[in-house]
Amino acid sequence: MVADYEKAVRDHQIDLAHLDGRLVGLIETIPRGDHLWIENVAVHPDAQGNGLGKALLARAEAKATAASLPETRLLTNAAFEANIALYEKIGYVITLSEPFMGGTTIHMTKRLAP
Repeated sequence: MVADYEKAVRDHQIDLAHLDGRLVGLIETIPRGDHLWIENVAVHPDAQGNGLGKALLARAEAKATAASLPETRLLTNAAFEANIALYEKIGYVITLSEPFMGGTTIHMTKRLAP
């Protein structure tokens, strides 16, 4: 993967999660015309299983609602079955599945209550 993190920090909204004084996760979002795009969500492996991923996604959903955006959207790799299961458990639905660089990209959307 090639990402321009300097540009991301400058142009995107990044919320950090700390646990016991250490950085353990983040969510990177981009407001778009009709949705909030979730560019990246990550939780350190040592901190997984504690609800931080759900909390970060809830933060993004609250930001979308505050901005009057009706949904959040994200992509993930089909190989990340646990992530897909988590997203579906909290209300995301698969809207598209497409081949990408020898794998499969899964597009997901969550409609938010007005």
